[in-house]
Amino acid sequence: MKQELIDCRNRIDKYIHKTPVLTSHLLNKLTGSELYFKCENFQRMGAFKIRGALNALLNLSDEERNRGVVTHSSGNFAQALSLAAQTLGAKAYIVMPSTAPEVKKKAVNGYGGEIILCEPTLKSRIETAEKIKEERGAVLVHSSNDINVVLGQGTAAMELFEEQPGLNCVIAPVGGGGLIAGTSLAVNYFGNNCKTIGGEPFEADDAYRSLQSGKIEHNKTTNTIADGLKTELGDITFPIIQKYVDLIIRVEEKEIIAAMKLIWERMKIVVEPSGAVPFAALIREKEKFKNQKVGIILSGGNIDLGNLPF
Repeated sequence: MKQELIDCRNRIDKYIHKTPVLTSHLLNKLTGSELYFKCENFQRMGAFKIRGALNALLNLSDEERNRGVVTHSSGNFAQALSLAAQTLGAKAYIVMPSTAPEVKKKAVNGYGGEIILCEPTLKSRIETAEKIKEERGAVLVHSSNDINVVLGQGTAAMELFEEQPGLNCVIAPVGGGGLIAGTSLAVNYFGNNCKTIGGEPFEADDAYRSLQSGKIEHNKTTNTIADGLKTELGDITFPIIQKYVDLIIRVEEKEIIAAMKLIWERMKIVVEPSGAVPFAALIREKEKFKNQKVGIILSGGNIDLGNLPF
């Protein structure tokens, strides 16, 4: 898998931004740790997901790309796959729930994706995507449960290690598991006795419970402000997480908002609630990280500025 990560990094390199790693003396002092924020909020389309989307498309044959790709997503992956397809001259069909925010629909349209609306249920999303796949011959690309997507997401941590090779741990948010799985692979192959830690809302803690039970658990409700973390683990992401993730720390909604506000105020950068979850996890358990060098993946900065939580 190490070589696959290296190949992936070389494959997508010319299409993505090498995002900056920022530090804050004030936040270091506040937490008692040496923090290195990998700022994927500065990535193309505003989030890490373009990495996995590009790798998935670049692994298709010319004939498959010519048929187009389809996914179901109401958030960042919808935008990522649309932009990746536009970049590579392919067609992207994006199944979105009818309740998806207008700002996200506009973003998908802006990146050239064709939106197909469906009922706001996971069942409807899956069925509609399958229908598009059958009718139009498009290749289905899952937002997280796809090994090429996972490898793409792992390149963010690879870049982080190039700048800071001596990290004690890397903390990433956990939603569908693509980012944390990819991060854990990168940590395993390119870190030096480094740990992978996940941050997850209590309101959508399926990954935490899955690690406890040893099987994929589901969420009955997902009442969290971290809208990018409402999705669940899959049969590709879960075994990787089981093997390589050391710990998942759950956080409350007020802790996510407080961490997000701190980043905005002290670092002067825009980060969405999902991206603030790893920092919230570190603050909640800051004694665990005392005097350690910690990498934090700020996964994205796509937020409706007219609807801030503070």
